Amino acid sequence: MEKELAEKYEKLQKKMEGYLPAGIVVAFSGGVDSALLLKLACSTAAGKGKKVYAVTMQTKLHPAGDLESAGRCAAEAGAVHKVLQIDELIESGIEDNPLNRCYLCKREIFRKIKKFAGELGAGCVLEGTNADDLHQYRPGIRALRELQIISPLCECGLTKAEIRELAGYLGISAANRPSSPCLATRLPYGTRISYELLERIDEGERYLRDLGFYNVRLRVHGLTSVVNTEAEAEGGAAAENIPCSAQVLENGTNEGTEWLARIEVDREDLPKLLDVRKELIEKIKKLGFNRVTVDLEGFRSGSMDRVKP
Repeated sequence: MEKELAEKYEKLQKKMEGYLPAGIVVAFSGGVDSALLLKLACSTAAGKGKKVYAVTMQTKLHPAGDLESAGRCAAEAGAVHKVLQIDELIESGIEDNPLNRCYLCKREIFRKIKKFAGELGAGCVLEGTNADDLHQYRPGIRALRELQIISPLCECGLTKAEIRELAGYLGISAANRPSSPCLATRLPYGTRISYELLERIDEGERYLRDLGFYNVRLRVHGLTSVVNTEAEAEGGAAAENIPCSAQVLENGTNEGTEWLARIEVDREDLPKLLDVRKELIEKIKKLGFNRVTVDLEGFRSGSMDRVKP
């Protein structure tokens, strides 16, 4: 381990020692960031009669297998795992996918986690924002600050690559787990979110991973909306194809929208897509996506943040 990383690691350990007397609750997704926090919190608490709680939200906005993975990882760290329920589309009011979606969602999630921590008498709620996140569009960080949620990895200046290195050093099973952000990030802002659409996206990404691709995203764009004009209703004129940039129709749904699935994989894996081209197109179209394309720039975390109405 290089000197700079060792110093950051030591700083993080000291922070954990400082949090322990007040009681620690970790907002826990099971990803490498929160897994590193949980491991260090549990290691610090070991032998001191303190429990560390890992809180995972049961939500349809995340891939189906995340909850099970989080449970295994929490047990591995020695934490008490608590699952809280949330329906973000209703409770956070994000069905129309506004630009501040992440803020609204994080605010509701962490209100619930903070309430749970208060019931336990735990004074420190930790979460896994890292130093790289500060250089991307992350409106949810504002909610964390408002609710006084602690982001130790960010405070220590730890990047994603450094977090993976530390997780590997500590033998954490999630060290090389691909990032698995909210499925709503696969849609452009302004596209109405439905659980049915997110389930199809999740199934498509699982299929790509089963094919052996590591980092995958199935980004989805609405192309056109078929709208019946008054003339058609009265006398049979052809339906009008209208470009749909925001993808929310006048009736407040995505009904009638044609969907384009844009596949992102790591750049070095792009040639491999040609080997499975036929079956991949067939599978994605069976999921209800009308057109399939490959993003030649390859996988980029947060690439949809550049697509705004």
